[in-house]
Amino acid sequence: MTKRLTTTRIMMAAVAGFASSHAESARAADPFTLTSTTFSDGALMPKKVSNNLANNPNCVGDNISPQLSWSGAPEGTKSFALSMVDPEGRAGLGVYHWVAYGIAPSVTSFAEGEVAKPSDKFIGGKSTQGVATYSGPCTPKGATHHYTFVVIATDLDPGELPPGLTLPELWAKLAGHAKASAGLIGVFRNPY
Repeated sequence: MTKRLTTTRIMMAAVAGFASSHAESARAADPFTLTSTTFSDGALMPKKVSNNLANNPNCVGDNISPQLSWSGAPEGTKSFALSMVDPEGRAGLGVYHWVAYGIAPSVTSFAEGEVAKPSDKFIGGKSTQGVATYSGPCTPKGATHHYTFVVIATDLDPGELPPGLTLPELWAKLAGHAKASAGLIGVFRNPY
């Protein structure tokens, strides 16, 4: 009886192990996510991320781009595109603060301050301000705006798109090539 019980337990353990390993491989891949160590999703961004344009009194910071990291990109991703948009800017017409693409699949983060200057890690698009790098918030005094950061996984090779695309032009080029996206919202309030 004891031998039969032991054999049954071993077989049950083997079946449980088999089922568990198959459930593990059948489980969906990790979700595609975008995070930052500079601010939490939905939280206030620090003053340093605001632009520092001398001719605009609403630009109260140091134009230090936030740290960004992404993970869980879908299989077959060949490049990433990133954008930062203030949908409340220009009285609701929106402001594109940063447009970047052609980011190699091996690049999964940018350090704080890294994208405020040209880099060989991304192709600079054209922001509303006409620049190819990060251009921080210049939120009007007394206002609170929400800044949406979006990373898009694409099936395009890193050098496939030309520099200088606006965000609408980039979206048009990515039609049929976007595999997944992840977003993060930072809030900036200008009490200064």
